Amino acid sequence: MHAMSPVILSQLQRTFRALAYPGFRIYAAGQLLGTLGFWLQTTAISWLVLELSGNSGTALGWTLALQFGPFLLFGLQGGKIADSFDKRRVLLLCSLGSATVTAGLAAVVLTGHIELWMVYVGMFAFGSVSVIEGPARQAFYSELVDREALPNAVGLGSAIFNMSRIAGPALAGLLIALTSTGTVIVVCAFIFLGPALACTVLLRRSLSNPVRRNAASGGIRDALRYTAARPDIIAVLIGSLLVSGFTFNFALTLSMLARTEFETGADSYGLLLTALAVGALAGSLASGRRSTRPSLNTMLASAGLLGVGTLFVGFAPTIWSAMALLAPTGFAMVYYAQAANQRVQMGVRADFRGRVLSLYMLVFLGSTAVFAPIVGVFMEVYGARAGLWLGGIVGIATPLALALAKRAQLKRRAAALEPGAVGPVGPNARLASVPETAG
Repeated sequence: MHAMSPVILSQLQRTFRALAYPGFRIYAAGQLLGTLGFWLQTTAISWLVLELSGNSGTALGWTLALQFGPFLLFGLQGGKIADSFDKRRVLLLCSLGSATVTAGLAAVVLTGHIELWMVYVGMFAFGSVSVIEGPARQAFYSELVDREALPNAVGLGSAIFNMSRIAGPALAGLLIALTSTGTVIVVCAFIFLGPALACTVLLRRSLSNPVRRNAASGGIRDALRYTAARPDIIAVLIGSLLVSGFTFNFALTLSMLARTEFETGADSYGLLLTALAVGALAGSLASGRRSTRPSLNTMLASAGLLGVGTLFVGFAPTIWSAMALLAPTGFAMVYYAQAANQRVQMGVRADFRGRVLSLYMLVFLGSTAVFAPIVGVFMEVYGARAGLWLGGIVGIATPLALALAKRAQLKRRAAALEPGAVGPVGPNARLASVPETAG
């Protein structure tokens, strides 16, 4: 027993090594509150929309589209702001903005004046704040810890998000049953002040690894040119567009599944999301143990497993079998998302990180704005299960297609290296010259 203790201690230190940095501990505490508020609100708003619309999948799809739509409209500007200003100040203002929007929604719900269009406006405003907050939050990890601990910081950030995803929906379902959706939204407005408090404390402290803004790194166009010359980053973006767009719609698909197929209440919907999040928490802790950049194969394999899991959930005969299948699906979902995130975080220059991450988030979250209404309509026509089947098929097909494309690229490269072969010329020469380690 005693011989095992140092081994266990060593494993725990490896899994939670970013917590050795005091700045990260303060930031993580604020994020725990902020993400709990996000999941309480997501669950309450989903239920509110179904109440106001008479169980309309289309209305729920539009709610998600309007929340993530701002990423499509001005996502890259959010990254430029993250690269241009002190991220602590940016995150402080975003926290206050989220609290204000949520308080406004709570007021109209509690006074009985709420209409569906008001929810749409509120979600668009909330999404507009997230456009700035998202890239700043993601890029800030690299300033709180050293490079070796960066995958762990990103993984623990995801673990915090998923702990909130476990507690939030279950707590929201319970609070809605005991009180009302309006009360839950009021609670969210206060909780959203947590990150603001953490950033206020961090402004008084020095950072472990502050980024030096490089004037030569330019603006948004320069970041796009930088990304265009990186096939490894482009592969992440293509995968995220399709896998995220069609598979990461669980707030939509599971609420419809609970309400129409299993004919249960908000508490059961909360249980489905909690089952997904238990697996997601394990996935984020597992991915946080990395200390190097994950490979393309790791990303593609986990995306494929997510597709298989989602497909199986669509065939689950009971709510309990759905919950059992959602746990491994949640693990694959976050293991894939973290592999994609870490490939971007650890593969780009520090002075470009905010803008390239904003491009990644534009694709990762903006795809929900494009595809959530399509999935919503698809479920109204073919049933709630069909939305999960669609996500599963896309989740399996996308990594297969990317793996085949990579294989074809390697064959072309091998052919070009054969004696007497002519190397690439023209605009593709620069892409071919990127070292294989990038892919």
